Amino acid sequence: MWPVGWEALEQWGHDVVRVEPLTGGAGVNGVWSVRVNGHLAVGRLGHRSDADLAWETDLLRHLDREGMPVPVPIPTTGGRYFADGLVVMTYVEGGPPETEADWGRVADTLRQLHRLTRGWPQRPGWRSSTDLLHAETGTRVDLGELPPEAVVRCRAAWARLAGRTTCVVHGDPNPGNIRMTADRVAMIDWDESHVDVPDLDLALPHNAAGLDEEAYDIAAQASAAWEAAVCWDPSETDPFAVKRLAEVRPLCRSCAENTSP
Repeated sequence: MWPVGWEALEQWGHDVVRVEPLTGGAGVNGVWSVRVNGHLAVGRLGHRSDADLAWETDLLRHLDREGMPVPVPIPTTGGRYFADGLVVMTYVEGGPPETEADWGRVADTLRQLHRLTRGWPQRPGWRSSTDLLHAETGTRVDLGELPPEAVVRCRAAWARLAGRTTCVVHGDPNPGNIRMTADRVAMIDWDESHVDVPDLDLALPHNAAGLDEEAYDIAAQASAAWEAAVCWDPSETDPFAVKRLAEVRPLCRSCAENTSP
């Protein structure tokens, strides 16, 4: 008997086995290692829409075809790349970046992602940081839940990105989402990926992307504002969101006024 929500795993074959949880989540929001046709893989079960999952799996398959190491969606026996909120992907070996040189390789990988996805359509229901200069909501962002002064500060940070070329950003390039080996760098956990300005991915440790002082400041401020907005929950104090918001400063009085809706 499959746990509630995991019945769809049968669509990947009669011999598929759920092995162990890979995150703290459980039940319908869990990420588990599984075995499909005898090979180790990863199953992720959640509540995203079919349109959202189609966008993500299409993106990962595109990146794989272009030679970028990513978790590759495994089709069901019927040829679908997701079913009832469940996606099964190849397991990616490796460890997190540890040195400045490692982070330089991560920066190169992120720039490869950005080059390969110029002109990519926006993830269904999402907004970019510059969209939020005028829009109030987009997927996990609801600016109406932030204090008004915080919205002004975030918009001042995002206004510095206006007019730049967009592409797919990973959205969460923290060490836990990076799997490195001697010969490749792979990004996992594409839940936060969407179309935005590439700067959001490039405020890396050691300034690994090699940005000049102004460019790094723009990227760091925009990234802090984005993470504060995404993680903000008015019903509870999220220390991470509070910390990131504290890093966001007004650009200047006139600039802040110009970002008001």
